[in-house]
Amino acid sequence: MITITLRPASIRNQHIMDQPDYMLINWRVSGSTHIWRPPTDVLELEENYLVRVEIAGMNEKDFDIILDQNYLTIKGVRPEISTRRAYHQMEINFGEFITTVEIPGPIDPQAVSAEYKAGFLTITLPKVTPKQIPING
Repeated sequence: MITITLRPASIRNQHIMDQPDYMLINWRVSGSTHIWRPPTDVLELEENYLVRVEIAGMNEKDFDIILDQNYLTIKGVRPEISTRRAYHQMEINFGEFITTVEIPGPIDPQAVSAEYKAGFLTITLPKVTPKQIPING
């Protein structure tokens, strides 16, 4: 089962302010810790938004998914194979990863769901339907 954390309103803005700049603008950072960003799609359908992350080799419990206002952050660690080897070509990232996307419209945070299948993490964010307000007169 995948857990999605909803941040309480009192700490939502502080969470965004605490994020390093590279998390908010999706820059790749190098240094002593190599944090990488998996390929991520954001799709809009008629009744919901879908966020799809290509991240093979994981288990459902390995993801940390945080919905903070209109920002969705997905992070985790893909473990590296521990056997000794010599690479001739290396394109698959291992270690800590993070991706943050902005949700383009209002959603129902209580109805958000996630599924991990065939190397793809798919998060469904149902749209909030606008409420028609009648004018009395």
